[in-house]
Amino acid sequence: MSIIAKKERISYMNEINNRKVVEANALITSIAKMDKNPLKIFELAVSCIDTDNPPKDNIIYLSKHELFNFFDVSDNDKHSRFKKSIEKMQKQAFFQIKEEKDKGFKFKSIVPIPFVEWNDFNDEVKIEFSSHIMPYLVDLKSNFTQYVITDIMELESKYSIIIYKWLSMQYNQFENYSVKNNRTTKQLDEYRNPIISLDELRSMTDTVDRYKVNNNFFVWVLNVALKEINEYTHLDVTYEKIRRGRSISDIKFHIEKNAHWKDEEYKRDDEVAQLSIEQQQQQNQILFAEGIASTYTAQLITNNLITALDTINQETIIGLSKHVYPLYDEIVKLNSEQALTEHLGYVSDKMIDYTAGKKNIVKYLQISAQQYLDNGIGSIVEENKKQRMEEKKSTRKKQVKEVPEWSNANYVETTTDDEKAKFAELQKKMRK
Repeated sequence: MSIIAKKERISYMNEINNRKVVEANALITSIAKMDKNPLKIFELAVSCIDTDNPPKDNIIYLSKHELFNFFDVSDNDKHSRFKKSIEKMQKQAFFQIKEEKDKGFKFKSIVPIPFVEWNDFNDEVKIEFSSHIMPYLVDLKSNFTQYVITDIMELESKYSIIIYKWLSMQYNQFENYSVKNNRTTKQLDEYRNPIISLDELRSMTDTVDRYKVNNNFFVWVLNVALKEINEYTHLDVTYEKIRRGRSISDIKFHIEKNAHWKDEEYKRDDEVAQLSIEQQQQQNQILFAEGIASTYTAQLITNNLITALDTINQETIIGLSKHVYPLYDEIVKLNSEQALTEHLGYVSDKMIDYTAGKKNIVKYLQISAQQYLDNGIGSIVEENKKQRMEEKKSTRKKQVKEVPEWSNANYVETTTDDEKAKFAELQKKMRK
């Protein structure tokens, strides 16, 4: 890429950083019957819609220059490739939307962009959205998701984009309700650690008839997607498989905000988002103070799960207060303080020691505590509990004095004459 092209891309990036995509959750969970490039063109076009003043004719304008920069294309064949992507988008791309209604589900199949116009003598690309898709892009009073368009810019897999949008939908709800205080700790945890059935995930990624062997699905779809999401977006995601019997039935994701990701600039000009940020800061101050004062913090230090230096790390203490200590409260409530002590000792013994840069102690402790609650008391703690119960029972038993054999009516003397003589001699010596 030439120096001029690089400068143009940097200038373009500065402009696009403030662009956001806003879509109804029903569209996020729909089946995108399209390849990566048509999907990216659709998302880029959506980012041009002003949701406060939507276009009355459903038309927005992009430039070819903007499209080429978005896809980082600078070769001589870019115009031909652009044409093929547009043609493919119109011939093959559509959304299958499933919406829950009173009596069941309603299904829609929508071609999102039926009309595109461009020419070879200027830079303008005219894009007209379908009137059927517009309610999912502009009529958004509730149940919608927004994210910055540059988050999907580097994603190379269609599955990465689809899964990223679904994860963003979940995490956005967690962030939104965290500051409103109208959801329980359990509900917030479900947004931050969402569960989706494997069948639903396959349906959403349009892989019901592809990668039929589950191992292939995990290797070529889910693992590839999460690798890209963790590297190129503001989310940091891991997952675990949930089994029913020997089969994998569900996937549980664990979502964190990537600590090393750039600030979400697009929220800074949004008054509602800015208010939420201020409320979040106030809540974080309270959580930090509560975390420092918590007896759980002292217990974690005692068990070498955190260090004294961690107590000056606000992000760590806030994370513990928010996501770990409520679980410890449940453990104590359902079992006992001794059970929590044994759990922490077990976690400390089994923890693999990673370098500071790799270790996310909050996530580790949260998952450990949640697994403890999900699986009951756990075999090791259960054994300890049984042992304590047995000890209590044994101390309650009354001690019974042994009755001498000679007190028995059926007692038979077994001492020999020789033994009696020796015993009589011993008694004489003791009297002297």
